[in-house]
Amino acid sequence: MNINLTGKRALVTGGSSGIGAAIAMALSAAGARVAINYIGESKRADRMLQSIKQQHGEAISIQADISDHKAVVSMFRKLDATWDGIDILINNAGIDGVSALGWKADADAWKSVIEVNLFGAFHCASEALKRMVAQKSGVVLSTTSVHEEIAWSRHSAYTASKAAVSMMTKTLAQEAAPYGVRVLAIGPGAVKTRINRSVWDNAKRMKNLLGKIPLNRIGEPDEIASMALVLVSDAASYVTGRTIFVDGGMTDYPDFSHGG
Repeated sequence: MNINLTGKRALVTGGSSGIGAAIAMALSAAGARVAINYIGESKRADRMLQSIKQQHGEAISIQADISDHKAVVSMFRKLDATWDGIDILINNAGIDGVSALGWKADADAWKSVIEVNLFGAFHCASEALKRMVAQKSGVVLSTTSVHEEIAWSRHSAYTASKAAVSMMTKTLAQEAAPYGVRVLAIGPGAVKTRINRSVWDNAKRMKNLLGKIPLNRIGEPDEIASMALVLVSDAASYVTGRTIFVDGGMTDYPDFSHGG
């Protein structure tokens, strides 16, 4: 399948590393113009810009804290000034927060996960949809997780935020569908990124993890990016309001493979 996104204007939040970077590169390779959102220092974003330009793509970087509504508004105004709008939003930025049992969790730390993962996703989706509904075209794709369905002890803020983004996706999809705009989500399972190196670089922890994955391996960022590319393209023109899991079967609950 040859996916052609030539001329499409895309924004990838959290696009300077990990899954976001892989998606940004895939979008660019398919012909889209890509805006890479990042927070903090710009070195990774600068490297991404260089990589995209080396493959003859067009890209810009925008620093913004997506949990800050004013910063998100400013980011979208920069997109308007640069490319006169947006066609694809990859709502990817997120954090997993501090590991803690619910009754021991720090309230401010718990809240910060919700502010980034849920409020941040909403701020960006809202600004994108204002433009997409007006032009009667566009796709919003949010990164959730298998943990929108699977409980994860010591990470109640993360699981709550991802489940909330899933339901937000369904609702926004319902609202935007009459205008020809699609809203959906992609739910990665265990993926080999820098943020979870402590797991895949540790033999004991890795063995434990693989027991939860029927395909008996963790995914690569490019595998998530490949599915994201399909979902934002016309190949998925009849898909909206759903989370597509890319998880090696993790949501199939492999512990039950020998019966209950």
